[in-house]
Amino acid sequence: MSTLNVPPLLTSPRDDAIQLYRAFKGLGCDTATVVNILAHRDAAQRSFIQHEYKAMYSEDLLKRLVSELRGKLETAVLLWMHDPAERDATVIRQAFLSDVTNLGAAIEVICSRTPSQIQLIKQIYHSKFGIALEEDVAVHTTGDHQKLLLTYLSTYRSEGPEVDREKAMKDAKALYKAGEKKLGTDEKKFIHIFSESSRAQLAAISAAYHDMYGGSLKKAVKSETSGKFEHGLLTILKCSQNPAKYFAKVLHDAMKGMGTNDTALIRVMSVVFESSCRVEYRGLMTAVLDLFPIPVSESCF
Repeated sequence: MSTLNVPPLLTSPRDDAIQLYRAFKGLGCDTATVVNILAHRDAAQRSFIQHEYKAMYSEDLLKRLVSELRGKLETAVLLWMHDPAERDATVIRQAFLSDVTNLGAAIEVICSRTPSQIQLIKQIYHSKFGIALEEDVAVHTTGDHQKLLLTYLSTYRSEGPEVDREKAMKDAKALYKAGEKKLGTDEKKFIHIFSESSRAQLAAISAAYHDMYGGSLKKAVKSETSGKFEHGLLTILKCSQNPAKYFAKVLHDAMKGMGTNDTALIRVMSVVFESSCRVEYRGLMTAVLDLFPIPVSESCF
């Protein structure tokens, strides 16, 4: 398995600020030093570094990074300089405002985050962009896909491991009746159950579905729905079972074949670099590294 080299001892924010300043001096930027420092710091540590840099050099670190870096590296570094919730809000906003609306990125963020994370994203989105996230979703999406995202954003879900087995069997039966058993699909039933169920509960529903009907819920979703609506449902379902594996697969898909989906690669790698600090993505780095025969850092920039 490939490995990443992480410094055994972290330096102080002041020392990091000094090293970054030195990396910016002279002709050209020492990008290796910049990446080695910032990629190995969590959001709180990067915030301290920014404060130290401002205090010592009377200069905004983010503005200096913009002036020193270029291309994909600039995009990646600036994205992971945000704290996780602000990063997510920024990704969603950029997805809505890009020349070709990238709804896949918005779906990925909204449908893969926990309820508490979604609340933070909604707060930051409104304060940063002056519009409620739900309003932007309503403007840029339509149909069942829109209904799913709006319901998922507004519905309370437990974040605990508790599972109601009886309800799981009842919901599995309801999904079967709403999909594979009937002519056509009752999209409202899928939206309701997928939006109200905690990750643990939805995983139990998926297991019950397989036990009761011999097929997977994932295959049922694929056969009964399509397009962005299908993408949203599958993202919710896969993240209920194994978020790390889901993001490892997204990263793999971004890099396979001819060319690279740079936007997806940068977006997911920003999650990878933060994964050691986010409990729900524990194991993501391991899952990602298991997919590739070369160090991830060599495949990114």
